[in-house]
Amino acid sequence: MQRESLYQPFEIAHRELDVCPKSAHKHNFFELVYIAGGTGIQCINDNHFSYHTGHMFLITPEDCHSFEIETTTQFVFIRFNDIYVKAQRRDDIRHMEWVKKMEYILHNASHQPGCILCNPSDKILVRTMIDSILGELAHKQLYHYEIVSQLVNAIIAVVTRNITMTLPTRICESTENTIMNILNYVQENIYRAEQLRLDVISDQFGIADGYLSRYFKKHTGQNLQQYIINYKLKLVETRLQHSDMRINEIVNELGFTDESHLNRLFKKYKGVSPSIFRKQQLRPVSLDN
Repeated sequence: MQRESLYQPFEIAHRELDVCPKSAHKHNFFELVYIAGGTGIQCINDNHFSYHTGHMFLITPEDCHSFEIETTTQFVFIRFNDIYVKAQRRDDIRHMEWVKKMEYILHNASHQPGCILCNPSDKILVRTMIDSILGELAHKQLYHYEIVSQLVNAIIAVVTRNITMTLPTRICESTENTIMNILNYVQENIYRAEQLRLDVISDQFGIADGYLSRYFKKHTGQNLQQYIINYKLKLVETRLQHSDMRINEIVNELGFTDESHLNRLFKKYKGVSPSIFRKQQLRPVSLDN
């Protein structure tokens, strides 16, 4: 199956198509697809969804997807990866925490088809921003790149807000606030291993050590410690794909005991060691819609 790569921080393409030029394929980056006009069917991971003007889809890394075009469709593609998201970090601590949370939400978005915009007012907002981006790209006036970059940031933030409104789906209403607070705490402290010990989290939320994991699993379907490990391994996978960080640098950043610890967990997670996984990703396919 064809797999595409992205070689710049973000990329925007505007296409009017009568036939989808590609069969089902995968990316190693995120892609927002906005329907500026037309109708058809979005196919993602063997699921189907009818699209029309105003819909926006989020394709996450490794999603298998394609489109069946029914009437001439104007697509606007916004492609970006985690490196672009993290590049937006400033010295402002609150902003850095927001970027970390955004990184988590994007990686945990539903892999089902359908419009990512569930908030009606955001559909209007995104349409306005898409029109502004296309105008800037068409006229290329002074500072057009900087303006487009800020608009892309804003669209990603709007998409993140809409994903947040639907996650997590398995949490019942009576415990939603507590579980969401635990999820937020883990996201915000994923780079601080000492803050992710069960006794520390238990103290933070006033839940007994022995009960915390059972409580979390009961309402999310996953053991808390395993959830933390899986989240870290997703971040490791992203760094191996999209950065030139050394393995020991990733170990230090994400708080693994040592390289052998990471190797053991990652091999269980992906079936190969981190170094072999990285080599397997170095098979670029040019991006050309």
